[in-house]
Formats: sequence, structure tokens, C-alpha cells
Amino acid sequence: MATKKTEKKNPIAHLGELIHGIKVAMMTTVEEDGTLRSRPMWTHDRDFDGELWFFTREHSPKVDEVERDHHVNLSYSEPGKDRYVSVSGMARLVLDKDKARELWNPTLKAWFPLGVDDPELALLCVTVNKAEYWDTPNKRMVQLVGFVKSVLTGEQFRPGENEKVNLDESGPALH
Repeated sequence: MATKKTEKKNPIAHLGELIHGIKVAMMTTVEEDGTLRSRPMWTHDRDFDGELWFFTREHSPKVDEVERDHHVNLSYSEPGKDRYVSVSGMARLVLDKDKARELWNPTLKAWFPLGVDDPELALLCVTVNKAEYWDTPNKRMVQLVGFVKSVLTGEQFRPGENEKVNLDESGPALH
């Protein structure tokens, strides 16, 4: 896929648009022996401001992993729209009932039957520092024509946009 610079797009807003509506992210943490472990995490449908929030149980293996090594990766995928986003950041455990109430959704009762008052309820906050996305906004027929053209001409197939985004202390920067 082509790597392009996006002109004058706010990277935080654009990342928010890309992950908006994707219900599940795969969160990857580092186990004690250094191996990587991924599991699905329910994503909150809220405005992205550089942080992503997830409900969890305070005493769970993922919390132990995050406490040992704060580095995590989140993978978002929406194959029907050819949209893929990989986000890297630093996770921290948050025990804040007010924040939990702010983020609460009744669907979470499936995992936390006691609701916000569940003594095991905790939050993981991921501060995003890097992301990469692949987005193909074109219709399938346009992609197919481009693919066939590539095969016939020998030119590389470039179905959409691929970009790396770096969000660091000095502010958002596109790379």
C-alpha cells in the first residue's frame, strides 16, 4: 500500500475517525517471560483524545502484565470497510469509580454483574504514542480494477492510504 503524508489533518481526530464504531480491539501485552499475549477488549464509543479506556478486573493476568511492562498494542480491524489500525502506547491501571461511572455502559453488566460497584472493577487507560493505519475508502470494484491493472502492467498495487502517526510529548506529528 502507498505511504502518503496527510496534509493538515489532525492526527488525533483522524485516528478517532478510523477507530470510531469498531467495537472490539485486540490488546497485546507482554507476559513475564517476554512473550506477547493478545485478547479482545470492548472499545468505548467516545471521542478519542489520545487516550483509550477499557474496563477490566483489578486482579487479572492482563493487569499483572501491564503492571510489569506498560507497553501495549491495540489492533482495530474493520474488514468490511478495509480499515485497519494498530496503536502502541503505555497502559496504566486506574481505580477511579467516578471515571468508571462516566464511561459505564449497561452492556458491561455481562462482565460486571454488580455494575460500577463491583469490587473487582478497574480501568486500563492507554496513552497512545504511536499508530499506523491502512484505510481503503474506495469501492470494491475500484479496488478490483486497480488490482487487475497492477497485474497487467507490473506496477505495484496501491489500494489505499497507509500512514504512521507519532503522538509524543511535543505534540502530534505525522511520519
